[in-house]
Amino acid sequence: MTTSSSPSPDAATSDPAPARLARNHAFQRFWGARVLSSMSMQMLAVAMGWNVYALTHSAYALGLVGLSQFLPQFLLTLVVGHVADRYDRRRIVAICQVLECLAALVFVAGTFGGWLRAPHIYLLAAAVGAARAFEQPSLQSLLPGIVPRSQLPSATALSSSANQTAQIIGPAFGGLLYGIGAGPAYIACALSFAAAAVLIGTVPLQAKPASRPPVTLESVFSGITFICSQPALLGALSLDLFAVLFGGATALLPVFARDILHAGPIALGLLRSATAVGALTGSIWLAHHPLKQRPGRAMFGGVIVFGFATVAFGLSHNIAVSLIALAVLGASDVVSVVVRQSLVQLRTPDEMLGRVSAVNSLFIGTSNQLGEFESGITAGWWGAQPAVLVGGVATIAVALLWMRLFPVLTNMRSLEREEPHESVAAS
Repeated sequence: MTTSSSPSPDAATSDPAPARLARNHAFQRFWGARVLSSMSMQMLAVAMGWNVYALTHSAYALGLVGLSQFLPQFLLTLVVGHVADRYDRRRIVAICQVLECLAALVFVAGTFGGWLRAPHIYLLAAAVGAARAFEQPSLQSLLPGIVPRSQLPSATALSSSANQTAQIIGPAFGGLLYGIGAGPAYIACALSFAAAAVLIGTVPLQAKPASRPPVTLESVFSGITFICSQPALLGALSLDLFAVLFGGATALLPVFARDILHAGPIALGLLRSATAVGALTGSIWLAHHPLKQRPGRAMFGGVIVFGFATVAFGLSHNIAVSLIALAVLGASDVVSVVVRQSLVQLRTPDEMLGRVSAVNSLFIGTSNQLGEFESGITAGWWGAQPAVLVGGVATIAVALLWMRLFPVLTNMRSLEREEPHESVAAS
């Protein structure tokens, strides 16, 4: 089914992969563009969340922001994968970032014009969600064209560190700017999106873009079909989906910051950054110590710790304890992120990587944005703290159940394809 001509992951061990990646100018530009784009999204998330809650004082309204971003991703999933496989992925990413810049400028106009209300924020969140639906799969599938296959696990971890770096800088900076005013926060988002678009357009590719396959009904659903044929990949994606869907507390951070911890927008930015501080630490460690032995078990362990950290955050009334719990949550979550992304990139043929990445992005979007909606609804029913506690317990239960449902993931020996095991498990 697939050839086994890929280089050994142990090749060139005399020069560590992080050191080689640090000298790779294409990867440097990719990393910088991802930092800027992710930082803009984090600043925008802080601004939209605080803005909506200040206007409505409703947990339901916070959930609707997440739903507004999720629906375009869900509806466009099958389209964006084909686009990423048929056209220049750099150009797709750049166009999406320009559109996100324009959405931020509309936020600026609405803020200074005095007409920005909750329905406008939902519409703009949906527009940003549509752009992200195209951007994320294209960005994820771009990495194998930038670095050699043997460096992909370390590159994935470092790429994740870019996202986490942005999640440290972005929320803190966004909260600080929002403390001055909503307008400056939205202006900073627009400028950062514009800079990311310029930077990603200058990234040279080591490998040529894949050929443009004809569009057929079979090819439209081929990403889903491929994932279903790979038990380890299906298990990793679905585990992350349900774990973050139930355990996602980030949508409720404005409620915790304002009503439980009795703090302001700067504290909200710090709470969002705390998760990323832990995740960045984990990403850097994984970049220098790739998961070569039993990565599936490490993934399950990370998800279980994620659940316990969520419970600790839900019980806390002290901002220091909350920050520590969120940092542990972020560090444990990054294990799942790196395993999932590495499996997608190492086990998917390049010609259909865009379609598989689109399905992967749908899983991520479902767990994040739909998880925010779920958190908002349950918080409206039970209150913010009980909703987070139930979510943390559900995350632990999901991890234990998935260990039994996907033994191929539990017993997986490496991130590379294991032909005999995969064929037996799939039959």
